[in-house]
Amino acid sequence: MNLKFVEAFIWVARLRSITRAAEKLHLTQSAVSNRIAALEEELGADLIDRRSPRFRLSGAGARFMDYAEKLLLVQREMRDEFGAPERQPFTLRIGAIESVLHTWLIPTVDALKRSSPRINFELTIETTLNLVEQIRRGALDLVFSAQPAREEGLIDETLAAFDMVFVGARTMEPAPLDLETLLRHDILTFQRGSQPHASLVGALRAASVDGKHVHAVSSISALALLAESGFGLATLPRPVAEQLERSGRIRILETALPLVPLPLYASYWNDATDPAPRQAIREAVAAARAHGAEYSRQASAVRFPPGAPEFSAPGTKGSDALLAGSSASPGAS
Repeated sequence: MNLKFVEAFIWVARLRSITRAAEKLHLTQSAVSNRIAALEEELGADLIDRRSPRFRLSGAGARFMDYAEKLLLVQREMRDEFGAPERQPFTLRIGAIESVLHTWLIPTVDALKRSSPRINFELTIETTLNLVEQIRRGALDLVFSAQPAREEGLIDETLAAFDMVFVGARTMEPAPLDLETLLRHDILTFQRGSQPHASLVGALRAASVDGKHVHAVSSISALALLAESGFGLATLPRPVAEQLERSGRIRILETALPLVPLPLYASYWNDATDPAPRQAIREAVAAARAHGAEYSRQASAVRFPPGAPEFSAPGTKGSDALLAGSSASPGAS
């Protein structure tokens, strides 16, 4: 039995689509269909119920799925046991939100390239909602986003969150801003539907602020340019803001309005069929976790400078009230 054909069947079953399986395996739809047909001829049974208007495995297909996964698991264990060399180049399709691109994505892929010279990258920078949709249909192998994928066959790992901060023009005074002073400025954040947008709206609501317009901007670069020009105050992940502040472009502002951190997750397929990409994904997640932990350590050291006053937003009872006000819409970022 050709294990490449078995692999094709597994991905058709996982993704519930020949089209998506073909995209995942870098094959044509006809090639995947032919592999399934060859398996069916060899087994003497239909593996897919073609009478159903929606994708569904036949009874034989559901039973064969268990054997198929065991076959590929044995293949992987044999390779690991006997040290079978992996000489062929392979492609790793990574998706990330822009906040990750501006922080630890580049050092992560750079470390991967050094450890796996045969690797070819396909990098996609998108919103969380688009990234989750793409990995669910098999178009990506690994995504770093602001919400878990929550799909059968996918693994979600929680990474260190990014603190969110307000930033303004470099010419602004460094003194902390109370709520009244903050609200005199235009406020900018990420696009509607994103976690930063939802959490900012929730923070304003928790502070009993009604009618304050929030400008939605889909690009970190555009947010930084608008804040730098004095157009308004923008919310950015602290690691990004610190880079911009060191370059002299903007100033990080301590304010009376607390912001919910930006959550981060790594999502990837639990795929035992190909050891090289599997190992690369493990290394990427480990590197992301290490970089995230370092950013968190640095952020905790500067979050509350010695002697700085601690604000609490009017009408709130600490961070619990703010989290409750913004948790309903995790969205994208």
